[in-house]
Amino acid sequence: MSEPYESLTVEVKDHVAQVTLIGPGKGNAMGPAFWAEMPVVFADLDADPDVRAIVLTGSGRNFSYGLDLVAMGDTLSATMSGGPSARPRMDFHAKLKGMQQSITAVADCRTPTVAAVHGWCIGGGVDLISAVDIRYASADAKFSVREVKLSIVADVGSLARLPYILSDGHLRELALTGKDIDAARAEKIGLVNDVYPDPEATLAAAHATAAEIAANSPLVVHGIKDVLDEQRTADVAASLRYVAAWNSAFLPSKDLTEGIAAMFAKRKPEYTGE
Repeated sequence: MSEPYESLTVEVKDHVAQVTLIGPGKGNAMGPAFWAEMPVVFADLDADPDVRAIVLTGSGRNFSYGLDLVAMGDTLSATMSGGPSARPRMDFHAKLKGMQQSITAVADCRTPTVAAVHGWCIGGGVDLISAVDIRYASADAKFSVREVKLSIVADVGSLARLPYILSDGHLRELALTGKDIDAARAEKIGLVNDVYPDPEATLAAAHATAAEIAANSPLVVHGIKDVLDEQRTADVAASLRYVAAWNSAFLPSKDLTEGIAAMFAKRKPEYTGE
């Protein structure tokens, strides 16, 4: 896979591909290139018979800060400026469905995926790791389903897939508060499988597990994923459809404007429920 990408790199060795988030936004934030390139990359990896497992990680000090609000500002502002017109909301709905598919491409990939998380994993980063099969974290990792703090209902995968990973109470605590949790807490509630001392050890563990998977029959591995995924595919798809419609209708709000303004001003937002 020699084609250069703006938001990630892909390396393949010994039947294992490593996909590394590289930005270009700060903290590997997810901008237009990420949403466009992820489904292409994972479709190519899924179709490559030489790739039997995939390791997903982030470059630099963090896994991902999540949605790049600066680079994706046009997507949010378009639905905010439409007034009573339905067209901007229809356009936003179509854009959101496309963004959902960028994460779903990871979940639907027949090739098993192992995430190695270090540093911050915020918002869209959690959406992304909720779509992989196995999650490892470095001791310095921190996680946050942060969308609620911006007055956004998380809409590209977390609320659809985390119910199959976390218990209901733990999920609701994370989603309703937007709190940050450390790697130890993430392991305790089942968000990650194991915690390792540092990013290097975490990535090495992810590669070791990927190598174990790659040593098994690809046909059987695909079959296991297919059978396991069948139990939840319809429910996840229905949840994604529902939240896309919900946010297309209700995302435009004074609270969203306040949440984003407060974030950039580094102050506490004052929400009114409007």
